[in-house]
Amino acid sequence: MRRRLRLLAVLLAVSTWAATLLGQMGAPASAQQSSPELRGVWLTANDMPVLRDREQMQAAVADLVALRFNTLYPVVWNGGMAYYPSQVVQDRQLQHFTYRGLQGQDVIGELIAEGRRQGLLVIPWFEFGFMAPKDSTLARRHPDWLTRKQDGGLTSISAAGEVAWLNPFRPEVQQLITDLVLEVVGRYGADGIQFDDHMSLPREFGYDPFTVALYRRETGKPPPANPADGAWVKWRADKITAFMDGLSKRVRAIQPRAVISVSPNYYNFAYKLQLQDWLAWVRKGVADELLVQIYRPDLASYLPHLSSSEVQEARRKIPTAIAIMSGQRNRPTAMPLLEEKVRANRGQGLGVAFFYFESLWNLGPEPPEQRKAALGRWFAAPAPRRVAAAPQVSPPQRPATAPPLPPPPLPAPAPGG
Repeated sequence: MRRRLRLLAVLLAVSTWAATLLGQMGAPASAQQSSPELRGVWLTANDMPVLRDREQMQAAVADLVALRFNTLYPVVWNGGMAYYPSQVVQDRQLQHFTYRGLQGQDVIGELIAEGRRQGLLVIPWFEFGFMAPKDSTLARRHPDWLTRKQDGGLTSISAAGEVAWLNPFRPEVQQLITDLVLEVVGRYGADGIQFDDHMSLPREFGYDPFTVALYRRETGKPPPANPADGAWVKWRADKITAFMDGLSKRVRAIQPRAVISVSPNYYNFAYKLQLQDWLAWVRKGVADELLVQIYRPDLASYLPHLSSSEVQEARRKIPTAIAIMSGQRNRPTAMPLLEEKVRANRGQGLGVAFFYFESLWNLGPEPPEQRKAALGRWFAAPAPRRVAAAPQVSPPQRPATAPPLPPPPLPAPAPGG
């Protein structure tokens, strides 16, 4: 009798654990947070072979729909180049060709249409932000738009290699970014626009003559020699925040339901090293959703970021997710680790986004069908997100640029030149 009771107790404990696990891995997100669970994936330049072929793109969207993803983030601006037919870059002679698919199609336009047809949010990803390859047409045509380090250096090392940085405080740079973003949102009626950790500036920069003169005019003193000086960091971060605030208002003026999505690094790194005060963006209502990039190789270094005060504050205000590295060509990620991270996210009421599409099932250590089956188990319950209404009229063939930004007060010349 005692043996039977012990066996029943064990079976009950196992069934309770299984039910809990199933609830964590497949329950509707509405049980965990007020809005549907964010389940996203980035479509990068590495995914262009899929995106450029119409049949492969349609098959990819169908797979993601079947696996109950709800948001796609396709790249539209990378390397100083538009991945769609952009009148803005042509008018400025920044690109001498029009990017199209293998069948001559507008890659982004067709992806947005296909995603909308199947109930997915498609939020174009403005990947490079203020970053530009040092040898790009943009950097070569407008060298005065680039900011500098204290020693006069123009470049830094990033995941994209050696890059230069557009000066986010110059009105010409702000106008270019604004025109590109409004072109994408206006032309396609996109569900929103996403900015990542490159909508920022490494703190070593800002010592170009324009910025030095502007800082001197506003504060009455030269920028501190220490790029980490608190007041100097705040002044530059606040300028970027003000630009983002104005840009978000312009986007919503032409697409009121557009999602302003931001995908930064964790807060201390983003603010102190990249001048990206994304918590202020959340508090000011600039951001409609947040995806924090935590690309850690193990659970121990990953977990502390989920419970940070900044992430939890954002989660209470807007849909918030933690971005997971699903793998790279030379560094695949096994499914058990991905599963632990997804479960950890849900334990904190957070959604999930994977970087990037090709590595979801094609670059992993397990066979693709095995990885797809695991994703299907994790996302067993639907979590549909609302899709922005399609434009009521056909967009013009030559989209108008945004009204000019009001110029800032002219900075006083710096002493000695």
